[in-house]
Amino acid sequence: MENKKEMRDWLNEFNLTHPFVIAGPCSAETEEQVLKIAHELKDSDVSVFRAGIWKPRTRPGGFEGVGEIGLKWLKKAKAETGLLMGTEVATAAHCKLALENDIDVLWIGARTTANPFAVQEIADTLKGTDKIVLIKNPVNPDMALWLGGVERLYMAGIKKLGVIHRGFSTYEKTKYRNIPEWQIAIELQNKFPDLPLIIDPSHITGDRKMILEVTQEALDLNYDGMIIETHFDPDNAWSDAAQQVTPTALKQIFKDLKVRKVSGDTPDFDNKMTKLRANIDVLDANLLELLGKRMKVADEIGQVKKDNNVAVLQSSRWNEIQEKMVAEGSKKGLTEEFIIKLFKDIHQESIGHQEKILNS
Repeated sequence: MENKKEMRDWLNEFNLTHPFVIAGPCSAETEEQVLKIAHELKDSDVSVFRAGIWKPRTRPGGFEGVGEIGLKWLKKAKAETGLLMGTEVATAAHCKLALENDIDVLWIGARTTANPFAVQEIADTLKGTDKIVLIKNPVNPDMALWLGGVERLYMAGIKKLGVIHRGFSTYEKTKYRNIPEWQIAIELQNKFPDLPLIIDPSHITGDRKMILEVTQEALDLNYDGMIIETHFDPDNAWSDAAQQVTPTALKQIFKDLKVRKVSGDTPDFDNKMTKLRANIDVLDANLLELLGKRMKVADEIGQVKKDNNVAVLQSSRWNEIQEKMVAEGSKKGLTEEFIIKLFKDIHQESIGHQEKILNS
């Protein structure tokens, strides 16, 4: 698959003066709920109304969606508001029902993206469709798996494609429900700059209070739009209550978001950026030089351990380093999350160097 300007055609056809917005409840609960929210969103920046019809749950026994009847409610909402309708599909059967009910936007969820067989079945079912088809990143941080899903849809002749960044699962406790791992989405964006990229701050944060913050960060990285879960009574929603916002709150988010220009348009801007980027290049080179020196010391430590038959991993030493670096990093304006991740990677590289020495 090659990047092509035509990948943006479906998005450009909306002729928007603001980012592309998909919004609506996590789950369709009742016909009245769907219609009420849709009407509250119709005169806003929202282009597509969303509602979950089938809800995959980690464990059985929870609310798993109203099923096919919800598609009838979406058809009615479309007729009454003029909004396009969107929902998640996880199986070929879901796709057939969605097409029969004239759903405009379909997306593949994170759990489904992680299963290439399921994605291929969906691609085969949607082959040649003129509907907009989006694919969320897989639950695990694997850019190749995400891109593979896009390629399967592309090879099925689906022209209106896009990706949704909803964050990645982790066993670590962080402020996010699903950690963004921005670098993975940025890598995909660099490979395919014309493939529309949409942020899902609801699933990244799991907390309505953080929606604006994460959406702004995405827009600052040139994302094309957002998908935000919206409910008139979020606290009593049947699923994912904590991450849904009211239509009023959503409209305020639209007002508070700052949409940046892609680039500056003055010689002064260009000159300043050239100087600053040159400075960054020098600092990056210095960082690599320091890291190279650090690994040489790690090699020496590995040799000492080999000479004395000592194991590579020393947990107490690692804990001391981590605690000290977090404290020092905070003094320099660096977040704890960044410091821990950075030094875990450095520590892992050091272990690799030492294991190579011990096994040589």
